[in-house]
Amino acid sequence: MRVLSAEFVLSATAPAHYPPAAMPEIAFAGRSNVGKSSLINTLVKRKGLARTSNTPGRTQEINFFVVNNRISFVDLPGYGYAKVPEKIRKNWRPMIETYLQERQTLRLVVLILDIRRDPSNEDHQLIEWLQYYRLPFLIVLTKIDKVSRNQRSDQRRRIGADLALSTERPLIPFSAKTGEGKDLLWRKIIKATALEPGDE
Repeated sequence: MRVLSAEFVLSATAPAHYPPAAMPEIAFAGRSNVGKSSLINTLVKRKGLARTSNTPGRTQEINFFVVNNRISFVDLPGYGYAKVPEKIRKNWRPMIETYLQERQTLRLVVLILDIRRDPSNEDHQLIEWLQYYRLPFLIVLTKIDKVSRNQRSDQRRRIGADLALSTERPLIPFSAKTGEGKDLLWRKIIKATALEPGDE
C-alpha cells in the first residue's frame, strides 16, 4: 500500500464524539505496552502519528486517524495495566465494546500481542467476545526482533495453542524496528476493506 497521507482526526470516549462513519475502519487493540502505536506508525510511515510512550496505559481514549483519505485507523485504549486508576480501567471495557459493537464501518480488528508474553486473561476475553459477535479479526505478534528465530517459532506455536486457534487463522509476526510483517498486514487490511492496493 502506497501511503500518501496519514492524519490524526480526533479522540473520543463515546459514539456521540466519533467522526462521521464515511470510510472503512480498521481497529487496533491489545494490552498496554505491546507496541500498538509503533505498529500503526510503521504501517503509515509516520514516526509520530500515533503517540508512543514508555508509560503503559497512556492512551485512555479512542483515537481516529485517516489514511490516504480512504481508510480510517482506530487506536483503541490499551488494557490490562494495573497502575492505571481503577475508575479509568472500569471505563475502558465498555468504551471498547461499545465501539466494536456499534460501529457499522468497522471491517477488521487487529489484535496485537507481544511475542515474548503469554496471552493474558484480557486477550482471551477479547477474542471470545469478537468470536461471539462474529467480528473479523487477526492476530499480530509484535517485537519479533527481540527474540531469536527459534524462540519466535516456539512462541508462535505456544501462543496459538494457548488461544486454541485454528490453523486457518495465522499469527502474523511483526517488527516495527525492521518492518517485517508490514506488507503482509497491509495485504490483510486491503482485503478486509475491499480497496485496491493502488487506491489513493
